[in-house]
Amino acid sequence: MAPSRKPKVKKNEAPPVDKLIKPAIAVALAMIVFQFIRGLGSGIKRVNVMDEAELREVFFGEGGTGKSYAVLCQSEESTAPISSVFQDAFNDPAASKVAEFRVMDCDYILPASEKSVAARFSLDMKKRPTIFLSGTVGAPKQIDDKHLKTGSMLVKFLRGTLEVRAAKIETTADLKTKCLDKEYCGLLLKGTKKAPGAVKDAMGKLLKDFPDIAFASIDSSVLYVLNLEEHLPELNNGQFRFVVFKKISGSLEAGGSRLITSYSALPSNYNVAYAPMNNHIANVVQGAEPATKLSSLPVVKTRTKKLEESERAKRQRKLDQQRRAQEKAEGGGSSSTSDGGSGSDDMRDERRAERERRRKEHNAQNNVKPKTPEEIAEIERRRRARMAEEAAKWNIAPEDAPEEGEPIMEDGEEPEDGGDIMEDAEDEIIEDLDAHDDDEDEEDVIDLD
Repeated sequence: MAPSRKPKVKKNEAPPVDKLIKPAIAVALAMIVFQFIRGLGSGIKRVNVMDEAELREVFFGEGGTGKSYAVLCQSEESTAPISSVFQDAFNDPAASKVAEFRVMDCDYILPASEKSVAARFSLDMKKRPTIFLSGTVGAPKQIDDKHLKTGSMLVKFLRGTLEVRAAKIETTADLKTKCLDKEYCGLLLKGTKKAPGAVKDAMGKLLKDFPDIAFASIDSSVLYVLNLEEHLPELNNGQFRFVVFKKISGSLEAGGSRLITSYSALPSNYNVAYAPMNNHIANVVQGAEPATKLSSLPVVKTRTKKLEESERAKRQRKLDQQRRAQEKAEGGGSSSTSDGGSGSDDMRDERRAERERRRKEHNAQNNVKPKTPEEIAEIERRRRARMAEEAAKWNIAPEDAPEEGEPIMEDGEEPEDGGDIMEDAEDEIIEDLDAHDDDEDEEDVIDLD
């Protein structure tokens, strides 16, 4: 019987090194090719750090292109993929309109300062992704990581920072600082909370066409611009209105002269659209369209029914004044002089009727009740008592009083001609009372508003 063979035990030996070199090289080449293809697919350009002119354009916007840049820090040797946040933002057309997207090696040592890009501009490379904003907006400034959670958040930040928009007016201080204190300012009075797309596009074009002119908007459906809207067509059915302000003199600076401005409104027969607003602004700037001086600066108030009624009455009074002035200019003035003063009597009666009407409106609005005869008598009694008290302060003691019929003179003073001064004084008092009676009907209209 043949002896049994012992099974051979395989020893765990490492494979030869020469057999691993080729697979390792193949994997490395595959990764490099993958990253290269991925970079081509991203479409994001890399900044050439060896080109000083390109660096200065990206950092400071010195190339004259007028562009702003959103730059992702990533070294050339890195095998990591492009940040998905940065890539998603790049793929959004809204972000590509306001900024150029670039990738840069922020570890590159700048020859002039002998510092890396990250050290030169205080970039925290530990925060990932490391993205900074530069170009026409100024030197590189790192974007806070709270805006880098998603691509849409980055897009929102870029649009809010880089897009030129009309200032939003909510208070009188906003109106003064953001609009009235500028040399020229276009103010859009919105009739609704949200403006239609056509109006937004028109304002966007105007911002580009007139970069030296300030633009602002206010929701006039909620707010009322006092001292301005009385000169404009009344708000009706969400109507949009447009006004151009032109500063005359003064400023808001401390110690400066009072700010004085003027306005020119877009005619009501024109729609609030790009072409009419563009032409109107150009005419105001060139002086072809006159601007009317405002006696008082506009003030922002909350729109209420009471305020609207008050302003509507003011608007009506102004129209009535214009109508009367026009009638007088057409010949009403000459007829009033030829009929023996009947024109002035009519005006007096008209003013008296206007006073009575406004007094009734004031009493009705403020719940003022008419006084009874007893209350009127009590008021008169108190008035006479006060007059008696004041008269007692000026009374002369009996022992100091001169004899009856003699004038009151200072010590050692003699009358000039010995005439009856008391009679002259009485005559003057009577004349004053007569003049007061004549002028009583000529009193001004009392403004009870």
